Amino acid sequence: MEALLVVDVQNDFCTGGALAVPGGEAVVQGINRLWEGYACKVLTQDWHPPGHASFASSHEGKQPFDTGMLDYGEQVLWPDHCVQGTPGAAFHPELRTDGADLVLRKGFRPGIDSYSAFFENDRTTPTGLAGYLRERGVERVLLTGLATDFCVGFSALDALASGFETVVLEDLCRGLDMEGSLSRMLDDIRSRGGRIGSGLA
Repeated sequence: MEALLVVDVQNDFCTGGALAVPGGEAVVQGINRLWEGYACKVLTQDWHPPGHASFASSHEGKQPFDTGMLDYGEQVLWPDHCVQGTPGAAFHPELRTDGADLVLRKGFRPGIDSYSAFFENDRTTPTGLAGYLRERGVERVLLTGLATDFCVGFSALDALASGFETVVLEDLCRGLDMEGSLSRMLDDIRSRGGRIGSGLA
């Protein structure tokens, strides 16, 4: 069975949001067109408490997109975004969420960021998604959403490491592309056996 994994299509990652991915909202209609075609549909939602350790505002003298050291290592420090219960943390209003099998919230632990839908950034704390997908009989995961070079990409790498056939639908993702991060991530996914495909072809 295949699962459609829709990563972090939230207001704060779309135009006008606190951490906007260029053209982020452009993925919505394409994802909606695919929605009915999958027996297993999973949405992820960035869900940070106020004052999260990954926010630059939590570190004196730091600006957004600086790096800092957290307990588990180096971390990009972000603008405050996707704070629990705020409009920015809500899914894009035009995104289909009806019939979703699972909404997985990540990044809710105050001291650990979570890019991947499978593991938090300490690389040891699982979200439980791999076990859920196995219990459902999923063998192949198709990824869409935001941002290609961070939450989508790390989810793809962890899907591969967890034994799932993995396809990133590149045209239904958008990236931040910080100093070449987009091409590096796509190359990394390919080198580990993942496929870069199209959701609209």
